[in-house]
Amino acid sequence: MENPNDVKELIPEFFYFPEFLENQNGFDLGRLQISKERVDDVILPRWASSPEDFIYKHRKALESEHVSAHLHLWIDLIFGFKQRGPAAVEALNVFYYCTYEGAVDLDAITDEKERKAVEGMISNFGQTPCQLLKEPHPVRLTLEEVEKRKGLDSSPLNLFQHISDIKSFFVEGISDHVPLVKAVVPKNQSHSFITQGSPDTLVVLNQSCVFATHGWLPYNKNISNYFTFIKDPTVSSSKTQRLLPGPFAPGLEVCPNLFVVSHDGKVLFSGGHWDNSLRVTSVLRGRSVAHIRHMDIVTCLSTDLCGIHLMSGSRDTTCMVWQVLQQGGAVVGLHPKPLQVLCGHTDEVVSVSISTELDVAASGSRDGTVIMHSVRRGQYLRCLRPPCDSSLPLSVLHLCVSWDGHLLLHTCVEGKATLKDKNALHLFSVNGKLLRSESLKEQVSDMCVSGEYVIIGTEQGNLCIYDLYSLCLSVAPMAMRVPVRCVSVTKEQSHVLVGLHDGKLIIVGVGRPAEITRKRWGPSKKISQISSEEKIYTTENDQT
Repeated sequence: MENPNDVKELIPEFFYFPEFLENQNGFDLGRLQISKERVDDVILPRWASSPEDFIYKHRKALESEHVSAHLHLWIDLIFGFKQRGPAAVEALNVFYYCTYEGAVDLDAITDEKERKAVEGMISNFGQTPCQLLKEPHPVRLTLEEVEKRKGLDSSPLNLFQHISDIKSFFVEGISDHVPLVKAVVPKNQSHSFITQGSPDTLVVLNQSCVFATHGWLPYNKNISNYFTFIKDPTVSSSKTQRLLPGPFAPGLEVCPNLFVVSHDGKVLFSGGHWDNSLRVTSVLRGRSVAHIRHMDIVTCLSTDLCGIHLMSGSRDTTCMVWQVLQQGGAVVGLHPKPLQVLCGHTDEVVSVSISTELDVAASGSRDGTVIMHSVRRGQYLRCLRPPCDSSLPLSVLHLCVSWDGHLLLHTCVEGKATLKDKNALHLFSVNGKLLRSESLKEQVSDMCVSGEYVIIGTEQGNLCIYDLYSLCLSVAPMAMRVPVRCVSVTKEQSHVLVGLHDGKLIIVGVGRPAEITRKRWGPSKKISQISSEEKIYTTENDQT
């Protein structure tokens, strides 16, 4: 602490880049002087099971409550009043004089040798940042104080922070006996100053290609069930229903992978059409506004977190990246010419995922491979092959890229329905390292990743929430009674929207609704009436 020549800091790689801890290239780094042991990978502390675990826990520590409570002290040392003067001396925060801003005027040094010597010292010791504050920085609010402030307004509760208190509600009458294949609240819906606080749009599409725009508004504690659902009146009559233009290709299953709603909720992108087209339909008017031709049937679609690129996969083994067109801040369609055409698979592409922020476009195929390309240049990066003990064909049916670059795959062995380990989850790093695999006992019908959690709906009628990094269940599976067709998470992470095979929309969130009347629905299945639309969906696990 007292030696000014021995200054250490953690470089950013300690919080995001586990590969720097490994000697993957096998360089000869010599041997230790005493034990003569060969220097190779970095020896990790006992609390870290792998380089990835080391980085994950480092990042968790950096974002912990302890660090938040002491963050102002670090700011005082680096940018604040303890950077210079008596306060810096008392805090043992004094460095070589050349490192401080304005300590040396290089332009005033006329001697060339002396100037180079000073420049060398500055380069060697580094430079202290500019002093920005003369007074102590205020303390950051604690988590409890933040929660108390949230309780005073109408901000929604985060589902994953109160995962032990989640409940299920259901909405009837929006798609009776017709499976729901899409239910999503677009994340970037714009509201004018006059309409601030008004409901967002919840877009719902069923297997008959009837779609509707319901009103959606999440609350915190203002109402008993913590959300407001306003039913779209157009779904009640066949004369007013909005229908996605068809028909679809013969033999193609209408599934969530075929549809993407733009982030502003203005348009619906759809694939799977008989004429090999990728179509853009106005959500408000229910009319097709653009047809873009593929070489073959479009089998899957995905958009990035920003909503500026759309990725499509097709039966002819190719993928395309499209630029989303906007006008006046609203999405109006796609550029007619693809930004990139990506190749490499040997069979039909059935799942795609794109991240413009990470410059990654990933595609999964029935040939059992995942191929990664860059978005900007369309350059091939790597091919991933999930492990499989069976000799039967393996398909990558679902694929997600998380916010920090992890790739989560759902693979399914084709053929024998009773085959053990038929379905599995595989987690890869952004650089293609297999981190973890977990076998599943149920068939996955839809999957999404939100933050550090994986939400999965199954054909056996369960909603499962897994931890992304460990692939362990975060809470006991919630029984939905009938097969799940689609899942999505609202933009505030306050609710999970679940579409069922019988046409019901299940809304899972934090809530302790007040029971008004109690009814029966089927044998031994209790329902509590909340309003004319929303009801508690009592799962089998909740009954005693």
